[in-house]
Amino acid sequence: MTNTVPYYEDFTEIKNKIWSMLDNAIKDRGSPFRIPVFICGGQDDFDGRIVVLRKSDQENNIIQYHSDIRSNKIPKLKSNKNAAMLFYDKEEKIQVRLKVECIVNHENDITKQSWLKTGHMSRKCYLVDNGPGTKSETPTSGLKPELDNFEFTMEQSEVGYKNFTVIQCKIKSIEWLYLAAKGHRRARFDLENNKDTWLIP
Repeated sequence: MTNTVPYYEDFTEIKNKIWSMLDNAIKDRGSPFRIPVFICGGQDDFDGRIVVLRKSDQENNIIQYHSDIRSNKIPKLKSNKNAAMLFYDKEEKIQVRLKVECIVNHENDITKQSWLKTGHMSRKCYLVDNGPGTKSETPTSGLKPELDNFEFTMEQSEVGYKNFTVIQCKIKSIEWLYLAAKGHRRARFDLENNKDTWLIP
């Protein structure tokens, strides 16, 4: 019989694997877990988008990403802080679904700390005159030509801080699916009630 991976039928190993993949996604730009789908909205208007994972904090069950305060997801999150995140790694054959509760941080200590670590290239998107999703007469990046070519200093980029937002996602539950040739495995981890459950894949 072939050896199975340690996380095939062990809750602790599965959780270790999930958090190691989330932690790795912060450092590794090539990690599929770096760009999850984030889904939010209300009863009759919800949508999804790809976000870039920026922090993973197992101790507090929080992951976070950056956004623009003018994004149309912000009012959605203010009216309904519950959202979902979907991760998939084809090589690892692992899908992870998170139910999260979101905190929108703007012009506070959390955004200050994150902004200081945000590089020159990453600050560019916060320098657009109009927010993401604004209608335009022509195809555009939304940036003035001098900004579009990175002809701005870090000091000039500080003006973008007023638009910079950090979305903290407090994980309420994790659903894990492993697509194994010898039989799939699926589990749910309810972090609010500290309850682990096997599910039929």
